[in-house]
Amino acid sequence: MNRTWRKYAAEGAGTFVLVLFGCGSAATAGGNLGSLGVALSFGLSLIAMMYVIGPVSGCHVNPAVSMAMFLQGKLSGRDLGGYIAAQLVGGILASGLLYAIIESTGKAVTDLGQNGYGAGYGIGITASMAIVVEIILTFVFVYTLLGVTATEATSKIAGIVIGLTLTFVHILGIGLTGTSVNPARSLGPALWLGGDALHELWVFIFAPLIGSVVAVWVFRRLYGRK
Repeated sequence: MNRTWRKYAAEGAGTFVLVLFGCGSAATAGGNLGSLGVALSFGLSLIAMMYVIGPVSGCHVNPAVSMAMFLQGKLSGRDLGGYIAAQLVGGILASGLLYAIIESTGKAVTDLGQNGYGAGYGIGITASMAIVVEIILTFVFVYTLLGVTATEATSKIAGIVIGLTLTFVHILGIGLTGTSVNPARSLGPALWLGGDALHELWVFIFAPLIGSVVAVWVFRRLYGRK
């Protein structure tokens, strides 16, 4: 396998792990773990993947992160498409496996850790507020990622910082939208469940990408573009 396809395979595998363990914890044990436990599942999954596939692909495992790297000139247009495709496939496969695991118990599958908003989800925020929340959460996550990877001194601890940042944005976001900040993490559960999850998916695709673009814009203004 050549270097390009190794990168894509790594991104698919990393996203698979993030979605399976993060969304799986929310769907199967969220009531016992609570918001903090689910947040840690996402954060610890990302930390593990950062040190496993980071040397291969940079461990984006998130189209919003890949978009930021592309805008910063650290990812080619071709790789942007390849990374995003691999991430989406990884998320869909992970959600499919989670669906099969829950279905094997004989119970109806109603929860795959999907994102959402409105009455009956979290505290019931509106669609417009869900967009605002996801833009802010993604901004904080991507902005931190850009900052901690900007210099060699801080890049050595980047995996831990980025993973912990994903954890703390989940702590706030879980009760609001379930926390996406990652279109690949949202797509899989929505496709397998359909219904409201699929109808509301557009928020969790576009808002994280907007948050990513804003983070890059602000980062350039404060740090300058090298």
